[in-house]
Formats: sequence, C-alpha cells, structure tokens
Amino acid sequence: MPDLKEAALKYQQTLGAEVSEQQELVDHGVKVVFVKLANTKNRTIHPLGANSPISSFLERNPAGGIHHVCYEVDDINEAANILQDKGAKFW
Repeated sequence: MPDLKEAALKYQQTLGAEVSEQQELVDHGVKVVFVKLANTKNRTIHPLGANSPISSFLERNPAGGIHHVCYEVDDINEAANILQDKGAKFW
C-alpha cells in the first residue's frame, strides 16, 4: 500500500476491523499492519525502502493491490489437486 496508516484507518472505519500497530519487519524489508475480521486475516504491507522485495510491485501498482493470497487448509496436496482439476494455475 502506498500509505499504510491510511489503509489501516480505512479497514477500521469501513469494515470495523481490528488492526495492529504498525511494525517494521526489517528482515523482510517491509512495514506491516495485521488486519483481523471475523472470517479474514490480512497482512497489509509497505516497502521499507528501494531494496525491499515488494518495492517493484508498488512501482507497477502505485495505488496498491493484492501481492499474494494465502489459504489455510487441512491437506495442502488435496486442496492443490482440487484446484488444479478446476483449472487453477500455480506459479
């Protein structure tokens, strides 16, 4: 996100989300807030600098966007097979 504080405020005001304090994860090159809703957990990130692994993503998407999505399942292989059978692609 181009403005992490603004994004956190929108999650709180618009969705009533519980949002953590901003943290710097220096080893990952990002600033992050964790957003929690009843059925969703979101990690909203912003690069710490030009060498951050996500800085090029934000350059290509200046308004921000979804970098990746994670799902929690009981059996990852079974879930992957079901998705692939339905045409999903994995990179």
